[in-house]
Amino acid sequence: MSRGLSAFVTVLVKELRENARDRRTLISALLFGPLVPPILFTALMVSSVERHRGLEHPVALAVRGGERAPGLVQYLAARGAKITPEMRDPDALRHTSRPGLLLSISEHYEASLRAGRPATVALYGDSSDRDTLVDEARVAAWLHAYGAELGALRLQARGVSPTAANALAVDEVDWATPASRSAVLLGILSYFLLFATLMGGLYVAIDSTAGERERGSLEPLLTLPVRRGILVLAKLCAAGICMAVSLALAVVIFAICLRVVPLESLGMRANFGPLVAAQVFLVVLPFVPLGAALMLAVASYTRSYREAQTWLSVILLVPTLPIVFASLYGLTARPALIAVPSLGQHLLIQRLLRDEGLPVALWSLSALTTLATALFLSWIAVRLWQREALLG
Repeated sequence: MSRGLSAFVTVLVKELRENARDRRTLISALLFGPLVPPILFTALMVSSVERHRGLEHPVALAVRGGERAPGLVQYLAARGAKITPEMRDPDALRHTSRPGLLLSISEHYEASLRAGRPATVALYGDSSDRDTLVDEARVAAWLHAYGAELGALRLQARGVSPTAANALAVDEVDWATPASRSAVLLGILSYFLLFATLMGGLYVAIDSTAGERERGSLEPLLTLPVRRGILVLAKLCAAGICMAVSLALAVVIFAICLRVVPLESLGMRANFGPLVAAQVFLVVLPFVPLGAALMLAVASYTRSYREAQTWLSVILLVPTLPIVFASLYGLTARPALIAVPSLGQHLLIQRLLRDEGLPVALWSLSALTTLATALFLSWIAVRLWQREALLG
């Protein structure tokens, strides 16, 4: 074994052993990074699904003047409204703690219907209350449907076919599959995976640079007759191994947690079985050396452990920014976008979640550009280690 390879293995083993003894590193790499994001993601998904399923619950609706429109009241009750009579006027009801929904029927309701004029009703609700806002939209849709039915009956009474007012019949056909529909809800999964990956190497990168500088062990290490590039490579590999372990754990935990989300109740299906989970791991794996090189370069530039921790906490957000743009602008997988690190991983994961497969050409393009960026950042880290200012 050559001297350089022997030094590389020695430093790599040293870094892994020291960080394995550090409780903070273990919590970050093996607990906080891969465990907390999947649990948080699952909680968000369950909450979102329950909110969509909540559209089926009965709507509590107070009705003022319901005796003037018995047909309308029966129609709303048949659609799922839980009717309660209300004698107070809207101004008095408004100042209660949670007024809910109020439907006020005009005194001239019956006279307007007999005269063929639009009958007036008022629907009161609180737009700052999320639950009330959803229920208000449902009741408003029922009222418009009831008005359309009354309008059709008026046309029939005058000998006019109700279809005469509809010049175009539109059939809407949804091409979405259960897997592609679920991809809309699972769109932020790639963000959590990248975050878990970076968290796996965060404290390893800090401890192997700023931490060693503060402990006074960096200067003896640099006096060894070994090129500094080999030392940097060993530290990169140590951080990368922890990041790869964190990524693997996060993918496995995501695959388990997604079984808890009741997407089937919404006509969706989480396409995240063992094969897709393995493909997701392969998609994100080239991001590991990039993240390790980025964090090691930033940590090498700082002068203290606390400064490195501050800067790297901000750096955690940088690789995830392209995902935000992809979500805002609805970007799709194209070669020019796939070549962007982190964005390419996000778009490929979206393809897998939509059950569109993983083209080898696109995966290769994403892996090559990501690894090229990692190589450039590693070169920067090596140049930083060549400085005498590295020792503080």
